[in-house]
Parts: sequence; C-alpha cells; structure tokens
Amino acid sequence: MSTGPAAGELRSASDATGGALLGGCAAWALITAGVHGGSPEGMLLAVLAVAAGFAGGRICGPLLPVAAPCAGALAGLGLAVAAPRPALGAPSALGHAGATAGVLILAAGAACCAAWAAGRPSARLALRLLAAVIAGTAAALGSPVGCAGALVVLLCSLASARLRGRTFGLVALALAAVLVTGVSVAVADEALPEGLAAPLEGGLGRHRVLLWQDALGLAERDPATGVGPGRFGEVRPVVAEDVPADGKPHSAPLQQASEQGLVGVGLLAGVYCWLLYALWRSPGSTQVVLSAGAALTGLTAVAAVGNALSVTVVTTGAGLLAGIATARPLDDAARDGDSPAPHPH
Repeated sequence: MSTGPAAGELRSASDATGGALLGGCAAWALITAGVHGGSPEGMLLAVLAVAAGFAGGRICGPLLPVAAPCAGALAGLGLAVAAPRPALGAPSALGHAGATAGVLILAAGAACCAAWAAGRPSARLALRLLAAVIAGTAAALGSPVGCAGALVVLLCSLASARLRGRTFGLVALALAAVLVTGVSVAVADEALPEGLAAPLEGGLGRHRVLLWQDALGLAERDPATGVGPGRFGEVRPVVAEDVPADGKPHSAPLQQASEQGLVGVGLLAGVYCWLLYALWRSPGSTQVVLSAGAALTGLTAVAAVGNALSVTVVTTGAGLLAGIATARPLDDAARDGDSPAPHPH
C-alpha cells in the first residue's frame, strides 16, 4: 500500500470516520435511553473499550510488531482458561460461552498476526503452533465454536500467503459476516425451509431461538428507536418466559434492533465496515491484515449468535487487534518524514 501524503490523508479520514461512528453509537444509546428509559452504560462502555483498544494497538503495533500481538494472544488464552465456569443451565451460561469463543478467536488472530510480523521461520512456526494450541484449548474448555473459529482463522491466515491483494479476501470476509447475520435473523423470523431450520435450531438450542424471536418481536413493535438500551429483559414478550435468561437476547444485531432500532443496527454494521475499510487502507502486510480481518469476522459471527460484545474484554481485544493490524510501521513514518512536504493546492 502507498505510504505517501495521499495515503496518509485517506488513513486520517478513515480514523475520523471511525471516531464519528463510535461517537454515533454512544450518542444514539443516550438518545434512545432518553426516549424510552434504560441503561446506556453498556453501550458506552463498549465504545470506550473499542476506542481504547484501537488506540493502544496503534501505539504498540509499530513499537512491538511481534511482541504486542503475541502478548495479546497469550493474555487472551490466559483469560479464557482462568475465567470461572457458570453451572450448565444457569442464566449466564449462554453469555459465558460466547465470550469465551470470542476471546479465543481474537487470541488466535493475534498469534497469526505476530507470526506474519516475525522475520525468522522458526518464530513464525512457533506462533502458528500457538494459534493451534489456542484452538485445542478451546476444545478442552468445551467451546466448539471457539475451536472452529480459531482453526478457521489459522487456515485463513495461511491461505493469505497465496493472495496477491487484500481486496478479495476482505470482501469475502464481509460476505461471510452478512451471511451469518442474515441466517440468524431468518431463524428468528422462521423464514427458512423446515429442512434447514430444524438442524440449525438443534445446533443453536431452542432456548436461544426463543430469545431471538422475542427480540425480533420487540424490533417490529418499534423499529425506529427500539425499546431502550438494556430494556430487553424488562419488556420482552412471553415467548421465552420459561427460558433461563440474563436480560439479553444473545445476538448483537437482534439486541441492537430490539433496544435501539434500525439506526442502532446501522451504526453497529457501520463500525464493522469501518474496521474492514481501515484494514484495507492499512500500510501493513496483506497477511497481517487478512489474519486480523478473519479474527474480527469470526468475532462478528459469534456476536450474531451469542453475547460476546457485551463483555468488555472482548471489545477491548477487538479494538486492540484492529489497531495493531492498521498501525503505521516506524520505517514508513521515518521515510515519509525524510520526503519533501507536498505543495499546497
């Protein structure tokens, strides 16, 4: 990617767009809370976590291009292993499963980014083995989604070596995220053929599908502004009254739709698209970009069917990984600093 003045201006515009989208998420949460009541603190904390993680990644990425993502991968693995396990069937069990899978997928992505940033083949092999260990740990912790997601991230990272550009890979990741989100909404709306809906519901669990139906019903009741942030547990219909719940529908798009309306969904989708665009404009290598993109898309898929984005560690990790992958290498900054300043137009 170009590192001249024009590229720097585009990256600045991308950062400004991301800041505006995150600010819009925070502002809309406050607006919908003012209209319907509720607790916007969860959204505000998530926005702060993403912004702080992204800024930290931008700082650490150029200074420690291998050590920073490696440390992030080990930290994510340690947090997943050390996290307490709720009892099976407890209201928090669904949320814990999504958070664990999200952390492990991000950890695998960080290990793959570190591998591509490493110069020695032995270091690259060791870091890819770390990603494989993360996948194995997910299986040992009883997180098949985390295991599958970590393996997919590792395979995508290895496959990126054969791609000459990043556009095709990022478009494919975006389509995968749209597909998973669309399927989750279709399951909630009972719009899929019976032959396809039955196995999906069996894998997801009927209790989760009932919560999604509640969320979709609330979104249809007030599609503009939803029922207010954090109010799903208070006002949800009785479809899932016998389902143990923790006040969340365990699907980020459906939660946004039910609590903050279509505008909230648009802002959430906009943040994901901004992250992909920032990766596309990144001055880093295509392999690092696609490894981070695969991990962020895996997290998006988990968030579409789980409660991952409600956990601060996950949102901070997503911002950190995106910041590292979009950071400007120090040698590029030094090279631009030695070049003559552009003439004003």
